[in-house]
Amino acid sequence: MSELRIELPTSETEMEALRPRLDAALKKEFPGGMLQRRWDGDVLRLSGPGAEGSIVLEEGRLVGQAELKPPASLMRPMIEQKIAAAMKQAAG
Repeated sequence: MSELRIELPTSETEMEALRPRLDAALKKEFPGGMLQRRWDGDVLRLSGPGAEGSIVLEEGRLVGQAELKPPASLMRPMIEQKIAAAMKQAAG
């Protein structure tokens, strides 16, 4: 199992402003539905084959975390790159 954590600063103070940008960026980075996402209040829950994670807004930072098991753990660099890219797009 592999743990993944990504933190990026953002000037946004409310997740409500980040929601549409996060949704659009993740859809762009993960086309075809391999990454499932759902909102649980202000927490974006993510799941895919061998992966469970979330993205939250915490003290001026977007924080993404995930636990990766096979097959996702075998693709960690690509997953990390795509999640980070989506978070950067959303954070502005």
